[in-house]
Amino acid sequence: MMLTSPTDFDILDALSDGKRNNAVNLAHVLDKNRAYINTRLPILTDYGLLERVGPASNSGLYVITDKGRVVAEHRSDYRSADVDFDALVRRELRGDEERPD
Repeated sequence: MMLTSPTDFDILDALSDGKRNNAVNLAHVLDKNRAYINTRLPILTDYGLLERVGPASNSGLYVITDKGRVVAEHRSDYRSADVDFDALVRRELRGDEERPD
């Protein structure tokens, strides 16, 4: 997965409280351009880090997923040359961080 740092991680952090939110609010909280946030949210959803939720299918509300929480927790490992970040996330989601892939 190719994340835009720091914006994608900032979005995940902003949603890590478990509450749903939309692009307008996230742009305000993060002091970012709303159009840019609107481009990143579907990408993070495609990666399985966010989920688009209702009440209406076009409401634009997003929540963080379990995978998104793991990614947010390991933000400092993302750019580390000696860490396979995708493998780290898979291990964490499986709950076997001691076992190599």
